[in-house]
Amino acid sequence: MERTLIRHAHVVSLDAAVGDLRDAEILIEGDAIAAIGHDLGVTDAAAIDARGAIAIPGFVDTHRHTWEAVLRGIEADATLADYFDVVLDTLAPKYRPDDVHAGNLLGALDALDGGITTLLDWSHISNTPEHSDEAIRALRDAGLRAVYCCGTPNTSVATWWTDSAQPAQDDVRRIRAEQLSDDSGLITMSLAARGPGFCLPEVVAHDWRLARELAIPISVHVGFGPAVHRFEMVKRLHEQRLLGPDTTYIHGNLCDDEELRLIADSGGTTSIAPTVEMLMGHGLPPAARMLAHGLRPSLSIDVVTGSPGDMFSQMRTLLATERALVHDRLLRAEEGRLHDDSPPQAPLLSARQVLEFATIEGARACGLDRRIGTLTPGKQADVVLIATDRPNTWPVIDPVATVVCSADTGNVETILVAGRVVKRDGRLVRDDWTQVRDAATAASARLLPHASGCTAHAH
Repeated sequence: MERTLIRHAHVVSLDAAVGDLRDAEILIEGDAIAAIGHDLGVTDAAAIDARGAIAIPGFVDTHRHTWEAVLRGIEADATLADYFDVVLDTLAPKYRPDDVHAGNLLGALDALDGGITTLLDWSHISNTPEHSDEAIRALRDAGLRAVYCCGTPNTSVATWWTDSAQPAQDDVRRIRAEQLSDDSGLITMSLAARGPGFCLPEVVAHDWRLARELAIPISVHVGFGPAVHRFEMVKRLHEQRLLGPDTTYIHGNLCDDEELRLIADSGGTTSIAPTVEMLMGHGLPPAARMLAHGLRPSLSIDVVTGSPGDMFSQMRTLLATERALVHDRLLRAEEGRLHDDSPPQAPLLSARQVLEFATIEGARACGLDRRIGTLTPGKQADVVLIATDRPNTWPVIDPVATVVCSADTGNVETILVAGRVVKRDGRLVRDDWTQVRDAATAASARLLPHASGCTAHAH
């Protein structure tokens, strides 16, 4: 069995039983963490010198439409309605299977390069079985841990996203049986459900039954963006008796307290995408309101058509936004401009909480928290080493603050996924970047002429 010893790391384990350890060692045997501590006495392992680096669990992105990576920056100023019009209704129907592979591979490598070792690929580009197969193949080619969240075609917004009478395709069964039957593998499966408001009640029930028959988790967008009028989706799921611990609810910006309570009571999990939600008009990130109901959200990127693809940006955006909302309320209270019937004041969000959202809470949302999400002996060795001997991160006074408030993708020095080194000395360990880039460029060049009203153009 291959053994690797990470030496001299400042370990931020996010496991209360392990804690944070300075100048510590992490022993990896095969694909799992065998031990964490000081002076483990191991002499027969391949060594990684992490002197001056912070070791954290790999980030977990719980919701990304990865296929859109070849459209990066196409709509920096877009609203949600613009996105539906240009990306889903105009460009998605033009995607060929090789375009999906190009987008998924580029998007997955973008995630991995920034320390996201687990990605839930919310893949609503299943226009044909070949499109789905190419999406999965790209995730495998990327070498990260992924949940392929199998969705519907995007051949027509009217057909699939406007009170649709079209249930999830039977091809979901083929993928489960032939491609992703192993729930212990590096690539696992879930169902990208549209939910009430996007399709008829009987279709909603069909899709939930299908996922539960196949024993795969469910991921659904709820309560976001008045432009698409998706209100009270959680209440409607409750009325159909479909809520459950196997479902992750994305966004939730417009969910009221009753809906958040229903999610919490059902054991469901949540995913928020702070940057996209504010840029595109979904609503303010609901992290504080979720916490008030006992929900600990996970974080996601969503799309890169007008926002960054890294977790550092999401953590900082959420931390600043939630704290700004609390501070603003306090300022208004001091000025006597706050009504007496205002809700109780939420506590200030902390950097450590946000880091937990980006790691262990993401693992929980993906149903993988027994395998990943913390640096814990027995768990899979998904480890990210953050270099701190740089102008943007030195000196290190509080390692958590360094990761959340100072570091960026340029500090991601080394990455292991299931014990295998996939990034070393600041570069992904692969020799096909030119081919990846050229395929993405070709896909982008072929697709863009079909677009109208875009705010950016590929160069």
